Amino acid sequence: MTLALLAFTQLIVALDYNIVYVALPDIGSALGFTSQSVQWVVSAYAVGLGGLLLFGGRAVDRIGARRMFMLGLLLYGIASLAGGLATGTGTLVAARAVQGAGGALLTPATLALIYGGFAEGPERNRALGAWGMAGSGGLAAGSLLGGVLTNYLGWESVFFVNVPLALGAAAAAVWLLPADPPRSAGWGGFDLPGAVLATAGSVLLVFGLASGPETGWGSVQAAGSLAAGAALMALLLVVESRTRDPLMPLRLLRTRSLATTMAVIAVFQGTLGAGYYVFTSYLQPVLGYSSLEAGLAFLPLTLTCMFTAVKVVPVMLGRWGVRTTLVTGMFGAAAGIAVLVAGMSVNGSFWALIPGSLIWGVFGGIAFVALFAAAGSGIAPEEQGVASGVATSAKEIGGAMGLAAFVAIATAGATASTPTDVLDGLQTAGWVAAAVTAVGGLLALVLKRPAPAPEGPAPVSEEITSSLEGVKP
Repeated sequence: MTLALLAFTQLIVALDYNIVYVALPDIGSALGFTSQSVQWVVSAYAVGLGGLLLFGGRAVDRIGARRMFMLGLLLYGIASLAGGLATGTGTLVAARAVQGAGGALLTPATLALIYGGFAEGPERNRALGAWGMAGSGGLAAGSLLGGVLTNYLGWESVFFVNVPLALGAAAAAVWLLPADPPRSAGWGGFDLPGAVLATAGSVLLVFGLASGPETGWGSVQAAGSLAAGAALMALLLVVESRTRDPLMPLRLLRTRSLATTMAVIAVFQGTLGAGYYVFTSYLQPVLGYSSLEAGLAFLPLTLTCMFTAVKVVPVMLGRWGVRTTLVTGMFGAAAGIAVLVAGMSVNGSFWALIPGSLIWGVFGGIAFVALFAAAGSGIAPEEQGVASGVATSAKEIGGAMGLAAFVAIATAGATASTPTDVLDGLQTAGWVAAAVTAVGGLLALVLKRPAPAPEGPAPVSEEITSSLEGVKP
């Protein structure tokens, strides 16, 4: 039941991610967003989430995963209600940022509860598979539900639907989640300077990346934010190296598996966001699909991802280890994006998109679960929260960077809004996304190979232990 609750929470987060993508055209026209500024409906969430993840991860370790889990859900539900009631661009963007803040507490808490509640190995692999399946199911449900709700009840309903789900999960947590351990002693000695620097630096970095396509990369808003964010993150490293109980222990960044995972997950999320943007923009502006039809078109991709996460990935992780599984997933996802882009044409059909959707769904599901298995591997229980926060920070900053970069690529040089002109930009962005995903596969090769299984007779210590079973001391 605990795993069911954690998986359901991941479903809620994934549901919101994809449900908003399908509703973007309606949101843009209703509230007055431009074709480039509408990305802020997505990017504002990334700003709130990416900016507070390090804080959220450390809060999970110090205050307790259960408390942060419930607080994150409450913030998520309240912000979703505000988003549905929004009547202007500023209100909606602010609500999305608060949703992101809720996610910054919720995501590391959920992962810490999985890492702490399920032993590393087959048990945790199965748990992560169920968690990944729920995420994929949320993407599928988000695509379909977003299309149905937007088509019949308006874009506001895609936010309202989260309210009962989030609040219901928060209530269930009271009964299903274990009480936080005694180490959850409070905020005494908390690294406040580190928290301020990490939050401000991450927010400025993501804000600058999201602003670039609209204001220009040389503008004060984009370039100034990026420069200030980079300076604050550099200062954070100095402060953390001299703090007794740092927000982000630097020794974790020197862990080969976590450092590599951060790089690969940034690439994966950046190209995932780009792929969803390309796919959605092709289905609706180019092919003229309604929001409902676009939602249905996502089903092959997400249902195959869902099946793979729960049935295939745990077996692959057990037999091949994280390294080989992740490399396979990244290269396969790159191939899937490429095949999908190759099937796009001005007068194309849904059936031409099926091969790429299926390939991308299978290998994307493999990569997603393998990445989070790598993030928690070998990390002490009392630092699982901050480790998941660091990994998810890389994921969200990579996602914001990818979305900003690929929106810029897709719209660069566009002089008209004809289907042919739009398609050319989308295909260029898609080909680049496939290439960058393949680079992520090469980065995954840096992970350590799994240690070979021992052969021959059992070690002497095991033989002695076996012979002494049942003997009283």
